[in-house]
Amino acid sequence: MGFTIGGIREMRSGSRRRGRAAECTAVAEYTGLWGWAVAPGARAAAGRCSCGDTACPSPGAHPLEFADEVPAGATLDMATRAWAEVPGASMLLPVGRTFDVLDVAEQAGRRALVRLERMGLPLGPVAMTPSRRAQFFVAPGAAAELPQLLYRMGWDDADLDLRALGHGCHITAPPSDEGGLGPVRWLRPPVLDTAATPPQARLLLGTLAYICHRSEGVFRK
Repeated sequence: MGFTIGGIREMRSGSRRRGRAAECTAVAEYTGLWGWAVAPGARAAAGRCSCGDTACPSPGAHPLEFADEVPAGATLDMATRAWAEVPGASMLLPVGRTFDVLDVAEQAGRRALVRLERMGLPLGPVAMTPSRRAQFFVAPGAAAELPQLLYRMGWDDADLDLRALGHGCHITAPPSDEGGLGPVRWLRPPVLDTAATPPQARLLLGTLAYICHRSEGVFRK
């Protein structure tokens, strides 16, 4: 019996070590390979945030105030040392530096991605959240330009489930858990050609707006 309990404990300890190693590797990939900073983030369980604020407006989806970012360009050794200071933290990506994000409903995002790929348009990474949102990485400035871009394309009067995230925002990076809902996953993972230089929002926006409009019309029926 003692051997069994000890074996379970050892397996659990080994699992934690493997989990931490995988997180450090992921952080180093984001910083060293893709050129993105990574902010240690809070986690959430049963709707409560690990930051301790019972009225937290973003449980498990905001940076830890006391923890420093791991800067873009950090190596595996640097990422390992930094993440050892924040065990259990989620990985958050600061928006508005290397990329902004166009955020749409999952179904619309999947349909738009298929159409955009068929059209041969340049695409950056696309993340899928457990809250059923698709997040398209685009060049910085999209959040500030979105109203004018929609106006020029004739979509300014449409009630679209489409928003842009820019400077000051953070998104949860795969495979971290978002707000206790589950892991974020890549629908289209980053590649060297577009991770550091994602496409301009205007190249994708017409298709995204059209698909969002069509999808919302279907849902209303």
